[in-house]
Amino acid sequence: MTAAPLLVLAGPTATGKSGISITTAAALRDERVPVEIVSADSRQVYRGLDIGTAKVPLGERAGIAHHGLDLVDPDEPFSVADFAAHARSALAGIPSGGLAILVGGTGLYLRAIARGLATEALASDPAVRARIEADLERDGLPALAARLATLAPSRAAAVDLRNPRRVVRALEMVELEGDVPPPAPRGYGGPVAWLGLDLDRGTHARWIASRARGQFEAGLIEEARSLRERYDPTLPAFSAIGYREAWSVLDGAASLEEAIAADARRNVAFARRQRTWFRSEPGIEWLDAADPDAARAAAIEHARGLLAEGAAFGRGP
Repeated sequence: MTAAPLLVLAGPTATGKSGISITTAAALRDERVPVEIVSADSRQVYRGLDIGTAKVPLGERAGIAHHGLDLVDPDEPFSVADFAAHARSALAGIPSGGLAILVGGTGLYLRAIARGLATEALASDPAVRARIEADLERDGLPALAARLATLAPSRAAAVDLRNPRRVVRALEMVELEGDVPPPAPRGYGGPVAWLGLDLDRGTHARWIASRARGQFEAGLIEEARSLRERYDPTLPAFSAIGYREAWSVLDGAASLEEAIAADARRNVAFARRQRTWFRSEPGIEWLDAADPDAARAAAIEHARGLLAEGAAFGRGP
């Protein structure tokens, strides 16, 4: 049997991907199609990081099964291989005649599932990673990025050198494997279609600023306070945008308005890096996030096509 048909909904942060995925899933459910959503967000996997990661509250999920959320505590390690194992298990459980929507902005997570990366073949050693993370804390990101560029120029060219987790992970694999290309994608085992949500930069910046303000008004500072009381604030989980800014308010280092502005600036820069990643992802049909009705209609149309294709290849009812 082929894998469940997979509709990928990608794009930069704060473009309404979660909302479109839920309304699309609900519309298909009304047509008696079993639909489940798999979140591909590397920070929403952490329990307790709710407001700051824009996690959809349980009461707003329209009764649609969601996977990829609240998988580990912030002090537990979590890798793309862990995500892939979880997502593939969820996909295997989707009933015949059903559809999966893979939604998020973590490009590597999306690629791991929808392109079939052999994540289990990626070298890993927690002791090596811990040593490199200590180097990061002592020497800083520029020094580690320079080390990666010297040791493994081909890997460095494929890594976001401004992302500390990606640089640490790349150095870990270089120490274990050398400067060799990652395993070739194996492809997804069923019908798949990629859709992307984006909008003009000015409007997007306003959306990002509005979301940042809304998160602080919804209790982000208290969420950040509670998390810092329980966990080491230097954990990788707290590189999620918003927590550092909330702590700066708690510590008296910034006003509320300064923190909101800093949060928005970081998210605008993050969205720019996401667009760079998605430009290298082939086959994405881009939709205007400013017209959610049209985006949802396009998603439903693609979903119906995937379901028909799945039925033709033995995944149908």
